[in-house]
Amino acid sequence: MTSPGELERTLRSQLRGEVDFGAAARALTTMDASNYRRVPAGVVAPRDAVDVAAALRICADAGVPVVPRGGGTSIAGQATGVGVVLDLTRHMNALVSVDPAARTAVVQPGLVLDRLRDAVRPYGLAFGPDPSTHARCTLGGMIGNNACGAHSVAWGTTADNVTELAVTAYGGSSYRLGTGWAGAPEGLRELVAGNLAVLRTGLAGGFSRRISGYGGLDALLPERGVGVARAFCGSEGTLGVVTEAVVRLVEAPRAPVLAVLGYADESAAADAAAGLLGAGPLTVEGMARDLVPRAAAAGLLPRGDAWLFVETRDEGAARSLVRGADAVDSLLVTDPAGQRALWRIREDAAGTATRTPDGGMAWPGWEDCAVPPARLGAYLREFRALLAAHGLRGTPYGHFGEGCVHVRIDFDLVTPAGIARFRSFSGELADLVVSHGGSLSGEHGDGQARAELLPRMYGPEVIALFGAYKDVWDPAGGMNPGMLVRPARLDENLRFAVLPPRGGELADGVARCVGVAKCRTTEVGGPGVMCPSYRATGEELHSTRGRARLLHEMLAGEVVTDGWRSREVAEALDLCLSCKGCRSDCPVGVDMAAYKAEFLHHHWAGRIRPPAHYLLGGLPRLLRTVALLRAAAPLNAAARRLPPPGLTRDRPLPPLARTPFTRWWRSRPAQSATTGASSASPAFEARVRAEPGSGKGRGGESRPQGPGATAATAVTLWPDTFTEYLSPQTGRAAVRVLEAAGLEVTVPRGPVCCGLTYVSTGRLDRARTVLRRTLTRLDDAPARPGEAPDQPVVVLEPSCAAALRTDLPALLPDDPRAHRLAAAVRTFAEALEQYAPHWRPPRLDRPVVGQTHCHQHAVLGDGADRRLRERAGLTGELSGGCCGLAGNFGFEPGHHAVSVACAREQLLPSLDAARDSGPAILADGFSCRTQIAQLSPYRAHHLAELLADGLPIEGPVDSP
Repeated sequence: MTSPGELERTLRSQLRGEVDFGAAARALTTMDASNYRRVPAGVVAPRDAVDVAAALRICADAGVPVVPRGGGTSIAGQATGVGVVLDLTRHMNALVSVDPAARTAVVQPGLVLDRLRDAVRPYGLAFGPDPSTHARCTLGGMIGNNACGAHSVAWGTTADNVTELAVTAYGGSSYRLGTGWAGAPEGLRELVAGNLAVLRTGLAGGFSRRISGYGGLDALLPERGVGVARAFCGSEGTLGVVTEAVVRLVEAPRAPVLAVLGYADESAAADAAAGLLGAGPLTVEGMARDLVPRAAAAGLLPRGDAWLFVETRDEGAARSLVRGADAVDSLLVTDPAGQRALWRIREDAAGTATRTPDGGMAWPGWEDCAVPPARLGAYLREFRALLAAHGLRGTPYGHFGEGCVHVRIDFDLVTPAGIARFRSFSGELADLVVSHGGSLSGEHGDGQARAELLPRMYGPEVIALFGAYKDVWDPAGGMNPGMLVRPARLDENLRFAVLPPRGGELADGVARCVGVAKCRTTEVGGPGVMCPSYRATGEELHSTRGRARLLHEMLAGEVVTDGWRSREVAEALDLCLSCKGCRSDCPVGVDMAAYKAEFLHHHWAGRIRPPAHYLLGGLPRLLRTVALLRAAAPLNAAARRLPPPGLTRDRPLPPLARTPFTRWWRSRPAQSATTGASSASPAFEARVRAEPGSGKGRGGESRPQGPGATAATAVTLWPDTFTEYLSPQTGRAAVRVLEAAGLEVTVPRGPVCCGLTYVSTGRLDRARTVLRRTLTRLDDAPARPGEAPDQPVVVLEPSCAAALRTDLPALLPDDPRAHRLAAAVRTFAEALEQYAPHWRPPRLDRPVVGQTHCHQHAVLGDGADRRLRERAGLTGELSGGCCGLAGNFGFEPGHHAVSVACAREQLLPSLDAARDSGPAILADGFSCRTQIAQLSPYRAHHLAELLADGLPIEGPVDSP
């Protein structure tokens, strides 16, 4: 038996592509998007078909299995393996050619579907199959699983859209498959000739979504045209490796129309779906209300408790379809923006389905079984009853027009009792599907999740034929063993088994990553943030999923063996910007910023940390000392000459302000004698005396502050580190605007800190100490649990507001003061909207560009900001993505290239594109403003500054 080391050396000597048997590469490929985990011996990224053939020959000689892998989004375990994993995405990802006249394209297996769709769109063409993972799934994976998608009612499965395949088998033999026996492996023709009766009867009565097993073998019948390439589709990497494919393209509809049909319940929608097929729709998608947040549905969906999303080629076909649909209500949408908004509701259902109503996780395993469309209503009723009988929960949705149902179920895949229930339920559900003439897999393949149950769907003669077909292609059994033929048990190799039983929040968090790889999208544009480091490097190591996998393996201790001191995990997390984009953009809410903080906390425990952790992680204390010494000017001069040790030399440090915000605040004439905090200015006192009742409470009610006081609402303005020492003009502008809105501004007397810089560098014990001190300064009296905050706390820096809302209660879960403060936090726009609803901001009437802060997108939301900008006449959209500076990240050594790449993705191009319109440049985050100043000729402002500049000057202007 060849040793792993010897195999690695042989592969390295004969391949041009990368060969990696290291812990990180193996850890990244132990799992796909399923419930399963298998540890490979190593990973090979072949350069081309010659490399593939060499790898398959070397592995066959060594008796080592091979698993081809694309985007790793398979949900049944078929993209995991114990031998050598072939990563076909790194190099073999080209669109070789497009022939618009013939409507064909030649593709390599690692090509992401959206890249093909983008390339052929200018010709008015599309690739028909469109699974929901279109932004990251590969053509090779689609061929392997015979993927479908929403438009399969019109354009079929991947097998329906493939004309030729170049395939290399285990051992290195290459074949060119199409229609007819030319190019087929030896023995295949004879196998078919000897089993015509089995093919005609055992696979008879099929329907469009019969994907299970080698369900396309009947394509080899003479009356079906001997479709050898078609029959190969759906083989899940068990026969050979696709190295190139010729695919058909379809004419994309020029102006599709979306009809949304409302029904009384899910069963009524399912019963109606089959009746719509005669109208020739492009899609018939279904879902029920339990997958639709009421806020999303409000004003967008027609009446009903279940809906069908039916797309047609034109408005006439849509109106005709609606007339015959027998729906309780309907909606016809012709404009693309409206269609996108509605499709987003349908697509978001896929994320909602991963969580139960109480916040628990729901898992794949029975994600995509299908029945003939006419049987769907009856099947769903029995399916719901079966779930209830086993005490399980899951919410079906999916491709109702083809009888294909997606559902994730809250299996307990950890305890013996839960796994036993998973097994018994799976058997009963397989029987239910078969009783309705269905297929265990409707588009994602069987993998390990369902292959064991195939004998319940097919008779023994068909199962024997499947084995013989596998043996013709792969007599040594080296291609993806344990899948489809001679399969592993469905309750073996479960990925949760290796995690420590009391792994805490980190173990729960990394287990939550189901691997759908939304973080691997390279799509630019829109409000999303996740995952900026992956888009900058293109490496799985730097995706949210990749980092979660490494942490999973670190906790398991089998592949990554040095625990919290792991260099592999440290390297992966080093380029994580802690942008928190995954917290909101990941379908299951993986929060890599929190996991990174915990890892760094343990990784550096008892050791001297990198200088940046002390300089930037301890920034609040450092800058407070500088301010007390009044040393800002000499420190600025020193930093211009020589950056502090341990920081990058690629960018200058932002200058410190000579006068911190709170020193300016304390110099104002009016002081509060009772609270010790600075109170309102004389201009404010005069204004509210002249305009009694201008300040409003949470519901618009007046809030008197005591005998003889005005009705103004008091708000606490939080002097965050960035506003205090680096951008005090932002704080001064905020005071002016808040007071102009009739709010009474107070500022904490002593230094306060949200702990953000300590958290981001993993100094969690120090963060807890700082936060407890802050809470004591804010309120010396013990607070009662659940007590409402006395007054709102306005935080100008989005990252600090996010830290107070989420990190503070997470770090001090047993301190009721932490929860009170978190509940009191308001952004600048939220405070104006909630406590000064009748105030009219100055009309600025100009376009605006800039950056929505990552943490605002992920944690705080920007609805109030959008509404405030609209009221002020600031038009246009801010860019999504991440600015790339990300607090300490952009100042640390080795990060500059990624930092700049992030800025160049959306932020800088948006500024340049709007240059001629003379826009206001807006960025509420100090990091975002700094990045703009350092990488462009522009200067950005906080929204408070823009509004303050538009206010009329009343009396003397406060100055530092």
